[in-house]
Amino acid sequence: MKGKTIGISVSLVAMFLLSIGSALAADKVKGKGVITMRSGDVLTVETDEDAAVTVTVTSDTKVQHPVGLGARKKQVGPEVLIPGLKLKFEGTGDQNQVTAEVITFDRDDLSLAKVIQAGLNPTAQQQASNMQTYQANKEATDAQIAANQAANEAAIAAARQEIAANQANIDEVAASTQKRFSELGDFIVKGERNVYFATGSYSISGQDRNALADLAKNATAYSKGYVIQVAGFADSVGTASSNQVLSKQRAQAVVAYLLQECNVPVGRIVAPGAMGETNPAASNETSSGRSENRRVEVKLLVNKGIVDASGN
Repeated sequence: MKGKTIGISVSLVAMFLLSIGSALAADKVKGKGVITMRSGDVLTVETDEDAAVTVTVTSDTKVQHPVGLGARKKQVGPEVLIPGLKLKFEGTGDQNQVTAEVITFDRDDLSLAKVIQAGLNPTAQQQASNMQTYQANKEATDAQIAANQAANEAAIAAARQEIAANQANIDEVAASTQKRFSELGDFIVKGERNVYFATGSYSISGQDRNALADLAKNATAYSKGYVIQVAGFADSVGTASSNQVLSKQRAQAVVAYLLQECNVPVGRIVAPGAMGETNPAASNETSSGRSENRRVEVKLLVNKGIVDASGN
């Protein structure tokens, strides 16, 4: 009975050792291929089956190449393992990852890999040069954009100042209107022009600009005894509040033209009157009537005393 027990124990030990040996044998991996990339001690090897295997090089890995015609091998440092080198590897792991125990290559293959690297270096240098050129161009472009932005901001600031100056003149005209009426007494209309506008617009046409220039020229004949009255109107298209604003914008556009282009003194203009949809010149039920209502009325008013004195 004792002998039978010993026999069973020996059999179990043998089976255990056999299983360990099989497992160890299963962990052994061999392969060959070409190094496509290296990062530190980790190689990416493309095998003959077009599979990518990660091969790790350790301090215990033997890196070697054959010497002469015999089976003798010469060991070298791992620095020779460069991209483009064909090799064979043995180690432990699986089909995706291997820790190399032995790496073997031919010196001719190493020479070829070095030639490949030498050809790649100019390309890398050209890429670096291209990147430097790109960076320089980008910096120059950014500088130009910044300069253009600064110039645009300066132009916008100047335009805002001009607008503010024009608005100040217009406000001055409006503020002094009542005072001039009380000082000059009765007026007589000695000239009148209507300036017409497109729907929603306050832009003055070339024809109306000429008419305003003629009116301003005629006004100079009366020296300081005249004023020019400006009142803006709108048709009934849109809301009453928006038309009120639009009529003011039209009157202001005419005042600005008289001030800037016709050199009419600020103190000679009575405006701007924003009349909105009130006092239509024609019916708003028709297109032609609405076109007559989109207007600014400009009147040359001369002091009655001056007219009586001159007889004109």
